[in-house]
Parts: sequence; C-alpha cells; structure tokens
Amino acid sequence: MPHSQPKSKAGPKPLKASGKPTVKPEAAQPPPRVTSGAEPARAGLNGNDHERRRSGRVTYRPKASEMLTVHARTEDERLLASSARPAFLDSDPWRALRILAEFVEGFDALGAVGKAVTIFGSARLNEGDPYYAKARELAGLLAKEGFAVITGGGPGIMEAANRGCHEAGGLSIGCNVELPHEQSVNAYVDLGVEFRYFFARKTMFVKYADGFAIFPGGFGTLDELFESLTLIQTGKIRHFPVVLIGKEYWAGLLDWIRKAAVGHGAVSPEDLDLIQVTDDMEEACALLTAASTARAKEDEKAARAAEGTPGRP
Repeated sequence: MPHSQPKSKAGPKPLKASGKPTVKPEAAQPPPRVTSGAEPARAGLNGNDHERRRSGRVTYRPKASEMLTVHARTEDERLLASSARPAFLDSDPWRALRILAEFVEGFDALGAVGKAVTIFGSARLNEGDPYYAKARELAGLLAKEGFAVITGGGPGIMEAANRGCHEAGGLSIGCNVELPHEQSVNAYVDLGVEFRYFFARKTMFVKYADGFAIFPGGFGTLDELFESLTLIQTGKIRHFPVVLIGKEYWAGLLDWIRKAAVGHGAVSPEDLDLIQVTDDMEEACALLTAASTARAKEDEKAARAAEGTPGRP
C-alpha cells in the first residue's frame, strides 16, 4: 500500500502511485468501501462508523442502501421475519421434495412393523353399525395372532379396526391423509403417520401388509380394493389375500364382474380367485394370516438352501 503523507496547512496532499492516476479527495464525505470478510470497515474521515452497515463481505451507508434497495437487516432477521407465502412453495420442484419427504417418513416409521394386515372400510359406518363391530372383532383376532393392523387412521371402520387391535394389545397403525374437511386421527392409533398425498399413503398400505381386509365402503374403499387387485394381477407385488367382508354388500359388484367384465373378456375367470368373501371373522382371520405363515416358511426354506449352496459362506 502507498504510505500516507503528512498533513500541512494547505490541506491534504494527493496520493501518488507508480503507474496509477492521481486521486483527488472530494469535499463531501468519503464514499463507502467494499471490504473483505476479514478486514473491518474503516471509519470515514469524520469517524462516522455507525453510519455504515455490514452485509457479508460488503459495507454500505444508508444512502447506498436506499439507492440499491438493499435492506439493512441481518440474515437471521430475514429468515425469522414473517412474510407472505413465497411462490416457490407452490412450485413442482418443491412439491417433489414434499413427496419424497412423505415416502422417507413413511418408510422410516413403518420399516420395523413386521407382520401386518391392512383394513379398509367406510369412514361413515360408526359405532352401532354391525360392520363396526365386525371390524373391531377381526382386528382383535389379528392382534392376538401377532399381526399389526394398518388403517387410514380416520373414523368409522378405520376407528373400529384400530380400536380392536389396540384393545387386544397389538400395534395399531393409522396412515392419515390431509383432506379439505380435515380428517383427524382416531383415538385408538398407537403409531400415526400423516400424509398429504393419497398415492404416498397407499404405498404404505401395500408395502407393509401381508393381506387386505375390505369392509363395506365408498369410492375410497373401492379404489383401494381395485388397486390391490391390479397390483397382484399384474405381478407387481406377491400374491396376498384380499378378503371382502360382507357377502350381501359385495354380491352386486361381484355379479357385475362375472357377467360384464368376464363376459366381455376384460377380466379372466381365474382373476376372480384373487378375491375371497366371508361374514365370519374367524375365517377372515385364518385367510389373512395363512398366507403370511406360508410365506415365512418359504423364506426360511430359501434361506436354508442359500446357506447350503456350495461356494457360499
């Protein structure tokens, strides 16, 4: 750096540097300097340190702040200050991150559940309805067999299933979804996971279930029924039992599938074997648990065979 020159009565002398033009001092206040992060901002000739503000590696005076529309606030203040909803929160890239977070949280919460059965049914069939009592009974039987029970976590049949499992000492799980009417988790859920998106929630129903019990319900229940059948039919998941509860309730739908869907060749006759129907909860429990027991034996047999394969440790 060039050495400063001593002052004289005639005022400060201009600074000179080899190869650089002479810099003349201005009569007004000296302009703001850009400093490095390690170098402190120097005071002006009149010592007005308080007029300068630092923002990262830059210092500026109030006038510069106004002219450059730089808000003289700390980064923490910007972060913690309330503001209108940012537009990026409604963008697809941000939405994709929320979807990913739902899968991560769901996998993390349910990964160690073990044997489980998912029970579907209407949110509108409350206590006092015969199917509420049946769902409560079935869930209790499954819990006594060592199975967790997974539901949508809401009222009606979902509440009945969670209640029966909870009362029998089993693990009662509710995968609730955000709805315009704000469906809340029922009081009998031991492990609850909240979802924004139906498809993320339905993945948890399928991934961690050894069987589906389908009680009477509306469009949502039908959606869950046919999605499970489609995944089994197309080989996307291993075959597991799909048990419809309520012969009278499901009779019309099954008749239509036989006459219309099978009659027109849209569904193969053997596809109907994927569905079993009963009104007996002990039979339903046996159907739902038998497949898991058989699979466990198959897995154990395969593991033993792998251990005995030459060349393997």
